Amino acid sequence: MTRLPTYENVIEAAGHLAGVAHRTPVLRSRRLDAEVGAEVFLKAENLQRMGAFKFRGAFHALSRLDPERRRAGVIAFSSGNHAQAVALSARELGIPATIVMPHDAPASKVAATQGYGASVVRYDRYAEDRVAIARHLAGETGGTVLPPYDHPDIIAGQGTAAAELLEEVPDLDVLAVPLGGGGLLAGTVLAAAALAPGCAVHGVEPAAGDDGAQSLREGRIVRIDTPRTIADGAQTQFLGTLTFPIIQRHVAGIATATDDQLVDAMRLMAATLKTVVEPTGVLGLAAVRSGAVPARGRVGVILSGGNVDLDRYAGLLGG
Repeated sequence: MTRLPTYENVIEAAGHLAGVAHRTPVLRSRRLDAEVGAEVFLKAENLQRMGAFKFRGAFHALSRLDPERRRAGVIAFSSGNHAQAVALSARELGIPATIVMPHDAPASKVAATQGYGASVVRYDRYAEDRVAIARHLAGETGGTVLPPYDHPDIIAGQGTAAAELLEEVPDLDVLAVPLGGGGLLAGTVLAAAALAPGCAVHGVEPAAGDDGAQSLREGRIVRIDTPRTIADGAQTQFLGTLTFPIIQRHVAGIATATDDQLVDAMRLMAATLKTVVEPTGVLGLAAVRSGAVPARGRVGVILSGGNVDLDRYAGLLGG
């Protein structure tokens, strides 16, 4: 059985990412503070390299591959941000990359993935198994499959975002984090347990795909059909065998946000902070604004990404 990562692994990941990943800014808004009745600190991972926190985990994981595995290449599956993260990290490290992406992945994410030099294999997310496709490709090429969230090096790398936030704002009372497969949330709770044990960390997933909340209630990993939501980065069907036990041990709760709440949060980011954030990226913010995550004292929010087609973005905000 794969060993669960620890905060020491997050520290190790930070060393690999130093000088490679951006130390993203923490944004503030007096309007937002007044609206929720607390001080809100927004960790802008939408300004990370390739536009999302996913770069952290992908680069850390690929940097740990030995020379033979690097030569054989890496295979990943993703609707977009993990795809781009692996593609960019692989280019930086000189590793061939093949990415399995759904037909309905945002065109901008597909184009960016190919632009970083990766080969893209398309599939139907509602009818085909992306894991099986990736494993078949690995069997043909000898490449290493790097999953989007259920991997110890991925989890540790993602945890560096929260570690940076907590270094800059060490006395957070609450921290809201987008939740799909759980890599970011698992890494975040590891960092928070070590750096701010009094901070209540909440995961936030789409209302249409609340498998995380169900899993927490039932004490086991609950699988659901692919959720239909504008938060394409959180259209996961289940938490990972590594991410779930970490989340179960440390998380304060799991909330949800509706698509309408996501659009409202995106609109606030654009109008007030002049910042583009994708639907998945504002899950935490939407839940803080709605009260699904209780806002008290000093509240941290991780804005997980900003990769969204501009036409779709304009349509959502103008709708």
